[in-house]
Amino acid sequence: MQHNSRHGHAGFTLIEMLAVIAIIAILATILVASMGYVQEKEARSKTELQLGLLQAALQEYHHDNGSFPATENSATGEKNSHILFNALYWDPEGDGRTPTTGATTGEKGPTRYRPDLDPLTNKQGWTSGKPSARTKIFDPWGNEYRYISSKNSSGKRNSSINNPAEDSYDLWSVGKDGKTNPASPKDKVNNDDIWVK
Repeated sequence: MQHNSRHGHAGFTLIEMLAVIAIIAILATILVASMGYVQEKEARSKTELQLGLLQAALQEYHHDNGSFPATENSATGEKNSHILFNALYWDPEGDGRTPTTGATTGEKGPTRYRPDLDPLTNKQGWTSGKPSARTKIFDPWGNEYRYISSKNSSGKRNSSINNPAEDSYDLWSVGKDGKTNPASPKDKVNNDDIWVK
C-alpha cells in the first residue's frame, strides 16, 4: 500500500505569497523613493558647487576687466548663460583677444577663467557640443543657468536685477522644475531655485 503524503513538505499558501509580494513592493517603493532623494540632494550639491565655481570665475573676470559681463534686461535671466561662457571661456577668433573688450591677454591666448567649460573635455557636464559663441551652461537638471548683470552693454543699470549693489549680478539655477520668477520672490515656482550667496 502506497501513501501519497505531503507530510514535511509545507508549501506557501496564497495568502502567504500575497503577503511576501506586498512586503517586497513596499520595500521597493521605499528604495526607489530614497534613491530619488539621494539623487536630488546630489544634484543640489553639484549645482551649489558649480555656482561657486562660476562666482569665483566672475570675480576674477571683474578683477581683470573692471566690471562683470554685461547683459540686457531679462527679468528671468533667460538665454544669458552663453554670455557667461563667452566671458569665462570662449575665444571666438583664437587670437588671444577677449570677446568683450578686444584686449589682448598675451601670447598664450585669452584668460580662461573656467577651463573646464570646454564642451569637448568638461567633466562637470555643464556644456556640450562644439565650442561656439552660443554655447550655453547647464545645471545638473539640464536647465540653463540664469545670469543678469547690473549693467547692460550701454553701461546703464538693468532694471530687472535683484542685487542692489551698483556693480553686481544675479546668478542662479531654476532647479528641478525649470521654472523661476525672480520678480516675485514668494512665488512657489521659486522654491527649488538655487542662488549664488
